[in-house]
Amino acid sequence: MATILLDSCVIFDFLNGKRRRREFLEKLLDRGHVLACCAVNVTEVYTGMRESEEIRTEQFLSSLEFFPIGQEVAKLAGVLRREWKGLGHDLSYTDVNIAAIAIYHDVALLTGNSKHFPMPQIELYPLPA
Repeated sequence: MATILLDSCVIFDFLNGKRRRREFLEKLLDRGHVLACCAVNVTEVYTGMRESEEIRTEQFLSSLEFFPIGQEVAKLAGVLRREWKGLGHDLSYTDVNIAAIAIYHDVALLTGNSKHFPMPQIELYPLPA
């Protein structure tokens, strides 16, 4: 099966019990997929986390495969941001880093914000509404 990188919005929905994300992610695991996160996800999640949520958050994040942002990924993120800005799309720093990780590691990306990831080389995994 495939490794699937989770966008932060999916992690937020899972942790907050929204949009039936828990059930969806459990189905992916049951099918043999590996779920992953990256440094950007951890930063975004911890930014909005309440102290009382830390144990549950850490348990979930530590259950995921982790992709760090090394120099090659950082370079790719910079190139992506520059290229898409030249095309009139001012993509966020966080989104281009998540995109670069998905591209560099050749993994699918699960997101509810597909417009944030217009790069044709990213495989977007379908997310139910």
